[in-house]
Amino acid sequence: MQTRVPFEKLKEAFVAALLKAGLSKDRAELCGRLFAENQRDGVYSHGLNRFPGLLAKLSEGRLDGTAEPECVNALGVLEQWDGKMGIGLVNAHLAMGRAIELAKANGMGCIGLRNTNHWMRAGAYGLQAADAGCIGMCWTNTTPLMPPWGATEKRIGNNPMTMAIPRKEGHILLDMAMSQYSNGKLEVLQARGETLPIAGGFDTEGNLTCDPGAILDSKRALPIGYWKGSALAIVLDTLAALLSAGQTTHDIGAQGDEHAVSQTYIAIDVTSLNGRELCERIVNGIIDDLHEVHESARYPGEGMLRTRRESLEKGVVVEEDQWEELLRI
Repeated sequence: MQTRVPFEKLKEAFVAALLKAGLSKDRAELCGRLFAENQRDGVYSHGLNRFPGLLAKLSEGRLDGTAEPECVNALGVLEQWDGKMGIGLVNAHLAMGRAIELAKANGMGCIGLRNTNHWMRAGAYGLQAADAGCIGMCWTNTTPLMPPWGATEKRIGNNPMTMAIPRKEGHILLDMAMSQYSNGKLEVLQARGETLPIAGGFDTEGNLTCDPGAILDSKRALPIGYWKGSALAIVLDTLAALLSAGQTTHDIGAQGDEHAVSQTYIAIDVTSLNGRELCERIVNGIIDDLHEVHESARYPGEGMLRTRRESLEKGVVVEEDQWEELLRI
């Protein structure tokens, strides 16, 4: 069963739970806001759905809630940072913030971040850059979650990536994993008893299926674009490891569970380069042309903005059992 909760009330509940878990006030407020914004924007797979897992890792000592990321190497607009096994959301926010600082000073900035953890929603950090007037790009590698195209054994990550483009009336946001559906999305749909609108992977007998549970059981998610998505996942893994001097997907897989991942953050100060007026004219021209095609045609991120407006007006959609669990914490 679902219900709606005011956004501020949801955020306060996240923050309270994180304070109870021992985070500092600043970190609890940052992580609580990010979790609440994920839920507000309809990214249910990385809101309430993933929150208990974060608390469990903090409690078990698998995440260091006090770790301070450190810059360990720099070359021009490129820097390498060590996340010190800290909270992925904190490290990601810092890394994109630093990329933005470099972009404001030099036109662009790139951060390679190693020894960090799950950042939850990639799009949050693209939006962070767009809010600052920058194009934002970031991606992460993961533990092996898919077979490379032509194989049956999982060896490549689904390596989520995001690209965000600033726009006054609502940023363009591409936020996607290299699998047809992220693991988090499959988990949400399985919990709801829903099927996929199109095949998202293989069952244990090697048949394409729309059953999210069957895909989670087989661990054979389908790459986006078949062989193209497989290739892109491999390239993103390679770039993240090279730019951060960190671990690759096969290194992460050898650990047994996912931690110490490698990530890349890029910010480009396109607003200072072109001026806001020209940027708005170019982006709005593309969107206006798209909307002329058909009423259902939409740009990346448009559906998210619609969900956000509805969440702020009517309340954020939550699963009642997950909401009650958060309140009990």
